[in-house]
Amino acid sequence: RELLASLRTQWHDSLLQALEKSKRGMSKRKMTSGYNVLYPYLCLLPSEEYVGIMLQILSTLSPQGVSLAFLARELGSKVYNRYITLRKLRSHHLEKMQAIYKDYIHLLARDSQPDQYLPREYWEKLVAEAGFGSSLNLKDCNWPFMLLMRLGMHMLELMVQAVKVPRNILNPRLESKLIPALYHIYSFRSSWQQVGLIKPHPIFSQLVADAAETMLTFNSSSIPMLCPPVPWTSPHFGAFVLNDTKLMRFVEGAVQHQQLLDQCPSVNLHPILDALNQLGNCAWKINQPVLDIIISIFNDKGNEKLDIPPPMSEAPRPPAGSSNSSTLDKSQKHEFLLCKKKAAEMHSLRMDALYKLSIANYVRDKVFWFPHNMDFRGRTYPCPPYFNHLGNDVTRAILLFAEGRPLGPKGLDWLKIHLVNLTGLKKKNSLQERLEYANELLEEILDSADHPLTGRKWWMNTDEPWQALACCMEIAKALRSPDPAAYVSHFPVHQDGSCNGLQHYAALGRDLIGAMSVNLMPCSVPQDVYSAVAQQVEEFRKKDADQGVKIAQVLQGFVSRKVVKQTVMTVVYGVTRYGGRLQMEKRLKEIEEFPEEYLWEASQYLVKQVFNGIKEMFSATRDIQNWLTESAKLIAQSGRTVEWVTPLGLPIVQPYYRSKSTVLSCGMQHLTVKGTNSSQKPDTVKQKNAFPPNFIHSLDSTHMMLTALHCLRQGLTFVSVHDCYWTHALTVDVMNQICRQQFVALHNEKILQDLSEFMLEKYCSPGTETRALWQKKLMEQLSNVPKTGEFNLKNVMDSTYFFS
Repeated sequence: RELLASLRTQWHDSLLQALEKSKRGMSKRKMTSGYNVLYPYLCLLPSEEYVGIMLQILSTLSPQGVSLAFLARELGSKVYNRYITLRKLRSHHLEKMQAIYKDYIHLLARDSQPDQYLPREYWEKLVAEAGFGSSLNLKDCNWPFMLLMRLGMHMLELMVQAVKVPRNILNPRLESKLIPALYHIYSFRSSWQQVGLIKPHPIFSQLVADAAETMLTFNSSSIPMLCPPVPWTSPHFGAFVLNDTKLMRFVEGAVQHQQLLDQCPSVNLHPILDALNQLGNCAWKINQPVLDIIISIFNDKGNEKLDIPPPMSEAPRPPAGSSNSSTLDKSQKHEFLLCKKKAAEMHSLRMDALYKLSIANYVRDKVFWFPHNMDFRGRTYPCPPYFNHLGNDVTRAILLFAEGRPLGPKGLDWLKIHLVNLTGLKKKNSLQERLEYANELLEEILDSADHPLTGRKWWMNTDEPWQALACCMEIAKALRSPDPAAYVSHFPVHQDGSCNGLQHYAALGRDLIGAMSVNLMPCSVPQDVYSAVAQQVEEFRKKDADQGVKIAQVLQGFVSRKVVKQTVMTVVYGVTRYGGRLQMEKRLKEIEEFPEEYLWEASQYLVKQVFNGIKEMFSATRDIQNWLTESAKLIAQSGRTVEWVTPLGLPIVQPYYRSKSTVLSCGMQHLTVKGTNSSQKPDTVKQKNAFPPNFIHSLDSTHMMLTALHCLRQGLTFVSVHDCYWTHALTVDVMNQICRQQFVALHNEKILQDLSEFMLEKYCSPGTETRALWQKKLMEQLSNVPKTGEFNLKNVMDSTYFFS
């Protein structure tokens, strides 16, 4: 470690010299060449800051190499973020923020929150009283994407030039020549696409590995907040105290979303901002006993079955004598490449787990928050990327609500049902049967809780083992407390929509058969749409087999829920036959007994039958999907992008254009950067295929936001992972009621009718010239809203398994 530290000092000095030298060169040169565009951007921060950023990137390089474009973007963004922070410090922006934030925190800390103000309104009131006006809302000075890339490339070139290591540092017998620590190489991502990589010299990687430093450095925006987020008050302001955060995430270089939000009257966005604030204001803490068990396994070689990645020392070794790849025969070469690929995968999984667990360990004794923003369809996401409640089973198992609520009369039952849901064992059984099953298993549950690694380990053989273990421990604590109903629980209980996309389609089309199969109708046991489709497909298969269709005969006994599930789920989200066939092939491959030579033909046959099965069961759904697709196709062909407004008032535009590549010529290599430029023509195929799924996503996010706002009104803790809603065991029943009320309220709006009217006005409003043929065609298409069926929405109110 000392060696590495002394080298870092040398690198620091040589990078500083290289930077100063390049700046001097730029300021002397005439302003003609493109590079001088960069000069002012290299003077915005003290030189030390640029060097610090370069050294930080240097310490994160993977031994396998990292793509040039990725590193350039990282470097450029870090400089930009640092500049924004300095700008805030210099403009006294921060002092004003602190003054208001202090008062705002007092509001949140009160047990009885004032009824007359929402957090957003309270913040605005404080700003108005302080008389700061809009000076808090620094208008973004967004740097163009190309400029960020150029800046990053320039810094990378300096790093490749300046960072050197002595060749004999690990082997004193060699001569002490300085060699570059970083190399610029090319690698083929596919047979035709070449990608530039920056790869550290093995000596450098070895040094870093041997030093095994215990310090990880993160951007502050990658870590959960240790104080409540700043409420979103406009598309430009909210979330972190210091870092700028976009309200809406979009592809690099896309400007149209931000323009739409800026043009939107601010009052229209209030419900959306308030829902994001409600999600961000949920306080969390760490489940320490579970975290400790996970860390102990992580440090002891991991466990792939429990989804804890093993260290690199467990990676498969390439075949002996493969250091010289020219002497290998074909099969050895193949094995060598497989080993390399596996090692790269293991490295990235291990690092991912290391990041998550390090952050969790860092906040183990703290209360923390996840500020939220959304994608262009309105689906919400926590801003800190590595560790949050959207993560995998391991991450979710270590999260608890910071606020506790007593279990109340039914809370313990909900914990038990939740545990059975996590095992994935009783999906087709009623809630009562799941509860009875949990009671039969009590001995196993308590054994898992008391001796997780030394007992009978029942929890390890469940669908979500870590969450199941955490739940076992919570049930054990509740049972052993003097009065379980009074036991204060911090545990999140989940309620999951059953095939939520199809639920929205069935409600839009008032589709009776469809509604029954996705639990919009009350029923004594949950209906399973995947089994229903599998059954339908099996009937088609039998018929064909009897008529002598060879592939139908081969498939006998292989049509199961598991084989069709993924395709049924994604049909709603616009999977094509091509994608569906690949999914089927993957599932059939997993079945050892299935004859390999029939894979292609069988998957081709099955995907056709699944589509037919869904057509029969969800007639209204297919009609709506086709109507949306056809409308989008005509709009895109007329040269416009598809736009709509969600029932909550969020304006949406699909950002798919025919991409035009710009070539950045830099010293090291030419970099091709795909730009999505709204002056390009829309990509018709993408606009058309993506509209149905995006539209449904915008509805499921609307339903979630409505539920969040009404839970806030009733004082519930509520967070969501898209169509999985979380709350305390005590309040599951209240949340269930709100979630159903809001679904009914949402679908009582004339959603398709409103969409049709909005689009007719937007794309077909009479201009001065006579209507073109495409306009007539589009008008006809948009006016022809699909007919709806007989289903009565009120039934959802009494359906136990709608979300369960």
